[in-house]
Amino acid sequence: MNAALRFKAAVEAGDIVGATEFFSDDITLHSPVKFRPFEGIDTVRALFGVLQRTFEDFRYVGQYDGPTGHVLHFRTVVNGKQVEGIDLIELDEDGRIGTFTVMIRPQSAVTAVGEAIWAGLVADGVVS
Repeated sequence: MNAALRFKAAVEAGDIVGATEFFSDDITLHSPVKFRPFEGIDTVRALFGVLQRTFEDFRYVGQYDGPTGHVLHFRTVVNGKQVEGIDLIELDEDGRIGTFTVMIRPQSAVTAVGEAIWAGLVADGVVS
């Protein structure tokens, strides 16, 4: 099983932070929360800690696989708002997750997620 599918299995088992063990050390995560990506395993692990506290009833509802990447379709709730999105996962040359891009809809969900995650990152001292 490749890193993207092991990541998905860990998330579905409720271990969102543990799922980051399948990321490369120099992971780049593109998020709707900010324009510049989150870079490096320590920062991304901290982000996933916030996500684990922020997302309610997170579940993957679809999956699309390709030779070097995967798309995982998810649904969750953040501060009472229904959120739908995808995780676009690209594997690096070592077969680890090297690039992770999150896209969310609708616009009101993007706003709710952005505010909740940003507040968690500031509270944890990840960003200022």
